[in-house]
Amino acid sequence: MELAFVIIATVTLGGAVAVMSLRHLVHCALALVVTFAGLGAMYLLLSAEFVAFVQLLVYVGAVAILIVFALLLTRSATVEPHQGLLHSKVAGVGIALLAFGTIISALLTSSRFDRTQITAPSLTVRQIGEELMTRYVLPLEVIGLLLTAATIGAVVIAMDERKVADRSKSAEPEHAAEDKHG
Repeated sequence: MELAFVIIATVTLGGAVAVMSLRHLVHCALALVVTFAGLGAMYLLLSAEFVAFVQLLVYVGAVAILIVFALLLTRSATVEPHQGLLHSKVAGVGIALLAFGTIISALLTSSRFDRTQITAPSLTVRQIGEELMTRYVLPLEVIGLLLTAATIGAVVIAMDERKVADRSKSAEPEHAAEDKHG
């Protein structure tokens, strides 16, 4: 095995385990960013440059950052303790072992382990980029505007909820004082 593969696989698996085991949601989201970036690096090792760049742009650059923003804007200050944590860990480990066994079984019985020479892809990243910037430029821009509008909408909704919560907290003592005098 190559050293680069071992390092990237270790970081990616470490990030995935951290996503499932950390208790703080922001830390889980940041570990998810590490996992997505590790997958992008794996695609680079497989000489799938376009898929790697899409992985980094879409998942790391958009989805994971949107998750972090959503958590930071809407999270509550209190963290509730988990009930029955031991049973959920045992069930999680059991399901993970079952899934791992299924994947290993499928890999061992697969005929894809034949080491045949892989042919170079006929479509290059440059050709995909030229198509995106000429033929599909309008759908690409519409998707970009849609994602931007969704992000701005989430920020506005989160800010409005905070203002309402702050107003209700500051209005409570005034009503209590009016009730005593009235």
